[in-house]
Amino acid sequence: MRLDLKVGFSCNNNCVFCAQAHKRPLGDRTTGELKKELEVAGGEGCDEVVLTGGEPTVRKDIAQLISHARSLGYGLVQIQSNGRMFSYRGYVERMVKAGATEFSPAIHGPDSVTHDRQTRVAGSFGQTLQGIKNLKRLKQRVITNTVVTKFNCSRLPEMARMLVSLGVDQFQFAFVHPVGNAWKNFQAVVPRKSDAAPFIREALDIAKEAGYRPGDVMVEAFPFCFMEGYEQFCSEMFIPPAQVRDAQGVTPHFEEWRKSQGKVKFSQCEKCRFNLVCEGPWREYPQKYGSGEFVPLPGRKLAASEMPASGRTD
Repeated sequence: MRLDLKVGFSCNNNCVFCAQAHKRPLGDRTTGELKKELEVAGGEGCDEVVLTGGEPTVRKDIAQLISHARSLGYGLVQIQSNGRMFSYRGYVERMVKAGATEFSPAIHGPDSVTHDRQTRVAGSFGQTLQGIKNLKRLKQRVITNTVVTKFNCSRLPEMARMLVSLGVDQFQFAFVHPVGNAWKNFQAVVPRKSDAAPFIREALDIAKEAGYRPGDVMVEAFPFCFMEGYEQFCSEMFIPPAQVRDAQGVTPHFEEWRKSQGKVKFSQCEKCRFNLVCEGPWREYPQKYGSGEFVPLPGRKLAASEMPASGRTD
């Protein structure tokens, strides 16, 4: 099982869509608290950990936390980051030496104008881009995340071309979760899914042509009814079981939380062939845009056990 460990909520960006922005007053957790969380979660069966936040790389003890996780037997230690600190090669080398096995930088546009207007930090695109290049030069596994917003949805094909050219190992387009800053700035930030869908599909075509397979590239929080012919790229097919630990407590089974509290389904979903595997959108989305966009796909309902590893149904 994977542990999503939120180390705190400080950050050197102030993204217009940040889903954790409302938690910033909670501050950061102590080294001792985080080491204890790693120990407890390890005893509960977690053998992989994603260090996230906020921004983990602003902590002075991050290498210490990575080393502690590895000493406890965590085989995968991922740093989920805005990627700016990775622009310093020596910093990356220290993280690798400490035992980090994966790096997940977030990049939200194919150029500085698109990216920086969302992070609200001038120069952040250049740092993140250099960070990805440093990681690849050091032969590290790089998994990028791009939040899909009104600012960048029409640029997703360009994003795909850029990520392919950088040689990232995996990339994800995550539809913006309308909480925190994204809720505060909803009209400016959150596109309609039906408007974003054509650009997402074009970006996936570019990835496929470059040899990326389902799982190497995926789309998160984008229901199957928008993905006809591309269902195999829905993240529900690939998200591992996980527990989340932050300053507010523990979510022992994040998948259950997503389905019961985080996301929502509609009456028409009962008619869709993917109803048993689809989680629906984040529940805040239809509070603003309604449910009219969600049109069920006809056919025999498929159980999760019937979905092959690739997600293909043909």
